[in-house]
Amino acid sequence: MTPEKLREIYGETSPLAAAKVITHFDAHCRQFIEHATFLVLATSDGSGLDVSPKGDPAGFVQVESDTTVLIPDRPGNNRIDGLLNILSHPKVGLLLMIPAVDETLRINGVAEISDDPALCDRFAIKGRRPKTVLRVTAEEIFTHCGKAPLRAGLWKPETWPSARPVPTLYEMVRDHAEMDVPSTDQTYTEQRYRDTLY
Repeated sequence: MTPEKLREIYGETSPLAAAKVITHFDAHCRQFIEHATFLVLATSDGSGLDVSPKGDPAGFVQVESDTTVLIPDRPGNNRIDGLLNILSHPKVGLLLMIPAVDETLRINGVAEISDDPALCDRFAIKGRRPKTVLRVTAEEIFTHCGKAPLRAGLWKPETWPSARPVPTLYEMVRDHAEMDVPSTDQTYTEQRYRDTLY
């Protein structure tokens, strides 16, 4: 496959799609960021890729300037794949989402990691502060149409499964790692979430 072949299959980018890319956070971007509760962070070490989910109450991503946003890193499993990637290859991609809004906001830019105490304190929730905060300097910012969420029925409860269609987290971890786990009951997983969320 070649770029020319792909263009033959898909055609040229529409003028509107090409023109919608901006390099600063305007009023629309700031409003979207203010209400976003979930994002996906894409990183690379230069040879492989990682994608990490990030979520918090609305406003957890903060606009620092016309070109930078701040994202707290909450407690997790300490793999820190994305953070390690950023140290060697700081280019990142973000996809921000607002529940019940089909459109998304995309940000491509350069990230740096800060453990500045004052900065981390700004993002404390329930007395617990993140260990680090990501600062992303945007190079491209644009809204993305809602066709994929619409096709997926992402925000339509009537399309959601009536019961959990996959095993519990710890069942999957047990089988993937071939190790004993404390419990495979879903109530255990839910209790772990409550105990370690912040």
